[in-house]
Amino acid sequence: MRCDFDIAVIGGGPAGLAAALEAKKTAPDARIVVLERDRELGGILQQCIHNGFGLHFFGEELTGPEYVDRFVKRLEGTGIEVWTDALVLSLSQDRHIGCVSATRGLVTLTAGAVVLAMGCRERPRGALSIPGTRPAGVYTAGCAQRLNNIDGYLPGRHVVILGSGDIGLIMARRMTWEGAKVELVAEILPYSSGLNRNIVQCLEDNGIPLRFNHTVTRIHGKERVEGVTVSEVDPATRLPIPGTSEFVACDTLLLSVGLIPENELSKGAGVEIDPVTGGAVVDERRETSVPGVFACGNVLHVHDLVDNVSVEAMLAGASAAAYITGGGASEAGYCSVVAKDGVRYTVPQKIRKGAVGKIDLYFRVDGVYRDATVEVLSGDQVILSRRRQIVTPGEMEKVTIDAEKLRADATVRLAGKGGAACRAGN
Repeated sequence: MRCDFDIAVIGGGPAGLAAALEAKKTAPDARIVVLERDRELGGILQQCIHNGFGLHFFGEELTGPEYVDRFVKRLEGTGIEVWTDALVLSLSQDRHIGCVSATRGLVTLTAGAVVLAMGCRERPRGALSIPGTRPAGVYTAGCAQRLNNIDGYLPGRHVVILGSGDIGLIMARRMTWEGAKVELVAEILPYSSGLNRNIVQCLEDNGIPLRFNHTVTRIHGKERVEGVTVSEVDPATRLPIPGTSEFVACDTLLLSVGLIPENELSKGAGVEIDPVTGGAVVDERRETSVPGVFACGNVLHVHDLVDNVSVEAMLAGASAAAYITGGGASEAGYCSVVAKDGVRYTVPQKIRKGAVGKIDLYFRVDGVYRDATVEVLSGDQVILSRRRQIVTPGEMEKVTIDAEKLRADATVRLAGKGGAACRAGN
């Protein structure tokens, strides 16, 4: 079976839905399809039953299912085709999509433009190389969340959580409310990788201890987890300090140790990948190195707020619509956007020469910094300077520049007294 579309959106989560709707708004006559591998739309938000979503985008506090339902309802009557239970197997540079569908069988799609919105996956135990046995009771935090919130199972009664990512913090609260005892949250870094509000609301409000510079060095148990060994680590080397090991009895270990953008399809299409973000290298329109292929949401870089995902997806959707109506690649070339001096990465990584209007630059820092100044340089000229009381790796930062001021390659950096970045605690 073969089908042709103007725009194909891969992924039916919050990014994919927002991109499809904005593309339809920009190009009303375009034939658009959303390809979702799950049985229903919504992506990860279907299992995020806690509130806190939509404060920026909708101006009210919603649960995850409520947030995504707003977009699902907007699909009605738009003419956008939705294929659920449709697993995309391949994507080529000329935008041929191989897809297997529960109702349609093996299908080949050709699209004028493609929007990548596949989200991300969790880093599993195998990527951590934790010594010990392989008993039942070791879960990623997201897996435990699905078991609890969708399937109705309590993963365990006595829990240790490794990592202070947002999902892990939220699950610490969720497990406590369900009657489990969260013994502690161990974080190998000297700072949390989650939002500060989640540290307060999930841990401090529920009396759950958080230990920085600690990690799990061994898992104990044969059939089921019986406990873990937790050790203090050297902040400089992140290696366990001899003599600091402590056995913590538990029946469950939850891992909240990072998210990885789901970019196997992108790599197969020849899309250039940023080694820091794990997502595509894009310009200000969110177009990748492959013409006509756009990326947005967590498949591009891991967001902390779904509101920002929706905003970025709308940009990608509008750009895809503009592409099929005649907006091609920049013939004048690009200006690179480089991260340095405390900034880990930026999105976008390049900006078209001749771009106009306001451009949002998103970035994350590599540590906790106080009283730092965010600077954007065009060549050697500072074109923007913004003071920040505090910046942390757990919260994505944004600055807005005038594209007309960009005359050369741009640099985003942190500066403090004397022009050096100021790390908190130093």
